[in-house]
Amino acid sequence: MSPRDLAAASRECPILHVDMDAFYASVAVRDRPDLQDVPVIVGGGHRGVVLSANYLAREYGVRSAMPMTRARRLCPQAVVIPPEFATFTAVSSSVMENFRQVTPLVEALSLDEAFLDVSGSVRRLGSPYTIAEQLRARIYDEQGITCSVGVASTVAVAKLASRRAKPDGVVVVPPQSVTAFLHPLDVGELWGVGEKTTQMLNRLGLMTVGDIAHTPLATLQRAVGASLGAQLHQLAWGQDRRVVTPRRGADEPDKSMGADETFGRDTDDPEVILREILRLSAKVAGRMRTARVAGRTVTLRVRFADFTTITRSRTLGDATDVTQEIYQTAADLFTALGLQRARLRLVGVRMEGLLPRAAVQRQLVLGARESGWSEADQAVDRATLRFGAQAVRPATLLGEGRP
Repeated sequence: MSPRDLAAASRECPILHVDMDAFYASVAVRDRPDLQDVPVIVGGGHRGVVLSANYLAREYGVRSAMPMTRARRLCPQAVVIPPEFATFTAVSSSVMENFRQVTPLVEALSLDEAFLDVSGSVRRLGSPYTIAEQLRARIYDEQGITCSVGVASTVAVAKLASRRAKPDGVVVVPPQSVTAFLHPLDVGELWGVGEKTTQMLNRLGLMTVGDIAHTPLATLQRAVGASLGAQLHQLAWGQDRRVVTPRRGADEPDKSMGADETFGRDTDDPEVILREILRLSAKVAGRMRTARVAGRTVTLRVRFADFTTITRSRTLGDATDVTQEIYQTAADLFTALGLQRARLRLVGVRMEGLLPRAAVQRQLVLGARESGWSEADQAVDRATLRFGAQAVRPATLLGEGRP
């Protein structure tokens, strides 16, 4: 269809689902021309998982949440990049702000996707299809990354349409075309249908969405239960009562922020563990400052070689976003465990009870220096913004070798 035909077809489709294309990987390589034509994986260490993979890596079967060991076997030539969550959050905030310039009805699902209800914006900005194309052009122009948009009359169909639009496209599904669009799809593509439900439906001989649609409701409910049967039947016919509920998502202060690391080899070396706690504390503190929040409760998580996991928490007198304060509290929690050379597989640091930074009033300490760790963190943030995440690090982390 021509752009004019798509614009006309979208008139009754006020719901947009906008999904960034391989978001983390796209952000990671956008300023790296040398990586534009090679497989790229964003993820953790040797025993971590894939956070994102560009489309070249996906051609080899690499997928999000896949163990890094398997991803490396599938695509040994891939370049692996560690995630920089502060950058991802900043890009996401800018993208979401573009959405809100179009409509206040934005439901952010994650850092890289959101629903928009543009029914109140068409008179000002044009058809939903036109709005979708304007957003795609603006995001690419400002952020250097692409996105895909599904345009439909319901939330569920819009989400499926955006998947069909990938990468870097727009798919419009007008109301009169919903069943033709839905019924050939695999049952596992319906929103909310996971692997186990897919297997159950397949055992019943239901392979496509059309199979579900043409199964009598009573029969379907006897097979999978009244509630699930009714839900599947409605979705199979493109019926969805959900509406876009404004939610700020990624750029609204979270209740907590954290990071963890799975060691390449189990370790019982306290120096190695404390060095990792420092690195994680710096990462979490940096993300908090980017999001302009501070927290009062520091939580340490450790996982032993046998996968037993424990957590310990301490609530501070004042909320903080200072790396050294977070690290010192987490280190004290680790020391208090008295592990006596117990081998660890994973360690994590999390800050809870987050508040907007502007609402935090710190108690002044008599005799304290005018400048301290907080100012040092701000200087690090400025250097990081200009020169990259590895520009400034604690001396303890210089030349570190991951265990």
